[in-house]
Amino acid sequence: MKKILILEGGFNEEHEVSMNTSKEIQKSLKRMKLEFDIITVNPINFFTKIKSYNKDTLCFNALHGPFGEDGQIQKILEKNNFSYTHPGSEASKIAFDKSLTKLKITNSKIACPNSIVFNKNQIKFDKLIEIYHNFDSFVLKPVSSGSSYGVRVFNSINDIDKFFLNFENEMNVYQNHKKLMIEKYIKGRELTVTVFENNKVSEAVEVTEIVSSNNFFDYKAKYTKGLSKHILPARLPEKIYQQCLYFAKIVHDTLGCRGISRSDFLYDKEQIYFLEINTQPGLTPISLVPEQLSYKNISFDMLIRRIIQSSF
Repeated sequence: MKKILILEGGFNEEHEVSMNTSKEIQKSLKRMKLEFDIITVNPINFFTKIKSYNKDTLCFNALHGPFGEDGQIQKILEKNNFSYTHPGSEASKIAFDKSLTKLKITNSKIACPNSIVFNKNQIKFDKLIEIYHNFDSFVLKPVSSGSSYGVRVFNSINDIDKFFLNFENEMNVYQNHKKLMIEKYIKGRELTVTVFENNKVSEAVEVTEIVSSNNFFDYKAKYTKGLSKHILPARLPEKIYQQCLYFAKIVHDTLGCRGISRSDFLYDKEQIYFLEINTQPGLTPISLVPEQLSYKNISFDMLIRRIIQSSF
């Protein structure tokens, strides 16, 4: 077994989530008596810093967000011949971009909400009013981000008015994002599916329904204990349940994911809509992936071991 180097931090909007994921991985590696080191990743000096490590090191990617799961750090690791966990640079780049992901699965017959991609400077009052008349309610979010960061729901013209009254502060959330997506709002049940690899064969685990105390499963609800309820297994018609599992596996395989992924869906009583895939889902104590695997009697340590094994 190679010595493991945990990549944590990342200095982005998901820095704290990454640090919490890293803590859980460290505990697991200690329990399994596996040697490891830790590097706090800073995009400014990572390229130089990684060169001081032995090429026989396996990098366990505990990062989330930009310069962690978007293909950038993966390219650096590939260029320096390091083995690492989770998908390669191309799959990571596509999966982190909601628009590219939708494009990639176009021929799979998986439905997605209608959406438009904008440059940030194109967000104008008249434009949002026009979209509201076309879509009715809609969602604004970064094209490339995770953990529901920066997701904003507009249910009325009044919501648009409020947004532009405080426009500078509202847009400040997107200061590190050039492209934004506007997506038709689908009122439905929020579902998520883990796909887990065993001997490099992907298998959809279970479907969890998320009932959030907030309007939807936003960043705060994801990482604050008590703000969301997880119903596992989701109480769905059997056909819909199986379809959800099947779609998650299709997306995972089509994008070329590795080790583990988590796909999010909406079910509006008529059909399932795919929202996004997370190729490096959180592994914190309240995260959905460990919970689904535990339900299938797969321990956290077994999860970490299999993620490592899928990297060789």
